[in-house]
Amino acid sequence: MLRKPLVEPGKTFSTVLLSLSLVVSVANFVSNAVGADYGATGLIDVPSARMQSDGTFTVGGAWDGLHDSYMLTYQATPWLEGTFRYTGFNDFFHWDRNYEVKARLWQEQYLLPQVAVGIRDMVGTGVFGSEYVVATKGFGNWDATLGMGWGRLAGDQLFNNPLTRFDDRFDSRTSETGQGGELSLGNFFSGSTVGLFGGVQYQFQRWPVTVTAEYNPDSYAFNNQSGREYSPSTKLSYGLTWEALPGVSISLSHQHGDHIGFSFSAALDTKAAPPRRQSAVFTSALDLPQDQLPPQIDKRRWYDRLLYDTERQGILLVAARISNDGQQAELIVGNTSYPLWADAISRHIALADLHLPPSVKQLYFIVEDGGHRVTKLSVPRPSAVSHVSDTALVQRIRQLPPSDITGAANRTDFTTGKVNFTADINNRVQLFDPDDPLRYQVYLDIGAEYALTNHWAIRAQYGVNLVNNFDESRRQESDSVLPKVRSDVVKYLIQGESGLDMLTLEVRDSLSGDIHYRAFGGVLEEMYSGLGGEVLYWPHQSRVAFGASLAYAHQRDFDKDLDLLDYNVVTGFVSAYWATPFYNFDTALHAGRYLAKDVGATFEIRRTFANGWQVGAWATLTDVPFEDFGEGSFDKGLYFKIPLDGLLNRNTRSAYSTRMRPIQRDGGQRLENHSGNIFWDLREARFDAFSEAGERLLP
Repeated sequence: MLRKPLVEPGKTFSTVLLSLSLVVSVANFVSNAVGADYGATGLIDVPSARMQSDGTFTVGGAWDGLHDSYMLTYQATPWLEGTFRYTGFNDFFHWDRNYEVKARLWQEQYLLPQVAVGIRDMVGTGVFGSEYVVATKGFGNWDATLGMGWGRLAGDQLFNNPLTRFDDRFDSRTSETGQGGELSLGNFFSGSTVGLFGGVQYQFQRWPVTVTAEYNPDSYAFNNQSGREYSPSTKLSYGLTWEALPGVSISLSHQHGDHIGFSFSAALDTKAAPPRRQSAVFTSALDLPQDQLPPQIDKRRWYDRLLYDTERQGILLVAARISNDGQQAELIVGNTSYPLWADAISRHIALADLHLPPSVKQLYFIVEDGGHRVTKLSVPRPSAVSHVSDTALVQRIRQLPPSDITGAANRTDFTTGKVNFTADINNRVQLFDPDDPLRYQVYLDIGAEYALTNHWAIRAQYGVNLVNNFDESRRQESDSVLPKVRSDVVKYLIQGESGLDMLTLEVRDSLSGDIHYRAFGGVLEEMYSGLGGEVLYWPHQSRVAFGASLAYAHQRDFDKDLDLLDYNVVTGFVSAYWATPFYNFDTALHAGRYLAKDVGATFEIRRTFANGWQVGAWATLTDVPFEDFGEGSFDKGLYFKIPLDGLLNRNTRSAYSTRMRPIQRDGGQRLENHSGNIFWDLREARFDAFSEAGERLLP
């Protein structure tokens, strides 16, 4: 059963607006520690040892007269915080991208402060390069922070670097900034001297207001490159932070005696358990007369009644069979609406219990997601064990290897002979253009789907331009020395502002409970046509999986019709996946040949919560030298998937998914959504989605 969404979830303009409105919604927002203007948890400009609560995702912006900064911070584990920062300098034309990580060494105790170590601008140009060890201790409503800093945080140069006692290499530090993207390992914790930073914060008992005073030794040497000589009047700054709503903070500060700063942040709890929403009230097929049922539904047949009720509940019944002795029933089931598969199974159990013949005592639900059979759940029929408690009933649920139902007397045919059309307002956004941090297009997205069988389908998307400012870009001509497999993207967004975005024939299925595959051909994406396939070997309940993908890709003409350019390539990868038992992190390693015919590997890591939130990062290294790759040195970025059920306040599997690259170049580029995706597509239905669901599986 293919039944995949016509448009990738979250790609519509409406869902983009909805996801952005999360920052002003109080749903799932959490009170957060005061965040610094640099994004990491801290005072004003300097970090503290404090952390957000695990899974907190914070977005923010800060404006202080010298810089405009925009930040994303994620509490990746209870002890590890990561920040991506994009900063513009007001005195001269320069936008800088950089990353920061901070790790907690130990938590605060009765006498001991909390201590953390961090690296600022660890993958960037080094403009903000600094490292630190910092301690924070609470005293009633007071919080005191003291840290030792290297790089920019060593501005007052109070002491000799203690690490030079262990190795002379820590004695020197380069001040050069390059094209970015490289780990400046030689600079980390280096420099002949170090400085001190710190401050205090006071949280009022009666009001959601925090007062902050800090000492920041930064001399702001890089800001002098505009020809204007700037030296802070004082190293002291102070400010107020008001938590206007739970998790939404506004700060005002007076910094270095010279300028006023303003910042905004919103912290969202990505771990919050999704509510279990009541299903829509409806009259069961059991209680409707035959003349009020669709003509293809025969009320006398249990399968027809069950099929009619399941589809009105946002779930699917694909096939079913009752054993010869009448005591067991196998059902292949799907889920189109419920963000949690456990909730979908709960509805399947309730409806199967309602409609199956009384002789059936044991239910087997074969979970099929996107055409792939993922697992089989063995569930005692609730009405047959009504004397058993819910806890005991959950303990009797077992996960078994999935299978098909051969010779099933009852099977749903999802082919209708009709083309299903959709239309929506969609958008394309390009971030981090040094000339303009935001370029966009708004367009009418027309989609169509025709099901050939339960596993084969033809899909199409066509975009009609409404508003577009990509023609203002001064970067239409790429300076890449590699084949221009991605860096000509602006040409597609201008010459192909209206055009065909996708026209594919695809099949998805499972050969067994362990082997899943897909094959595809046609216009695959905005920039490439071609054909290919993917296979995934994932033993049932194993935390390790292996896959392979292969595709022939031919570059499309810039106007996005059916014409092709001269460039073509065979690209493919072998992949290994590990569903780690640590904090719901999943990792993947893809090794192979990329679109620019470079060879290398991509490592990606994602953290997924039960509510559907997914946050991750990736990095790709190939045989392309950093200088040939160009600005950024190698491909890397962040991945976000934000479920929309909480915002829409209804059951839906819709989500806003996006990849955010600091810069798009040609090295390390893959076909989007056509190489190594089955593992991630099945993430919501894999074994631990059910084993950790508990009583949520029950009606």
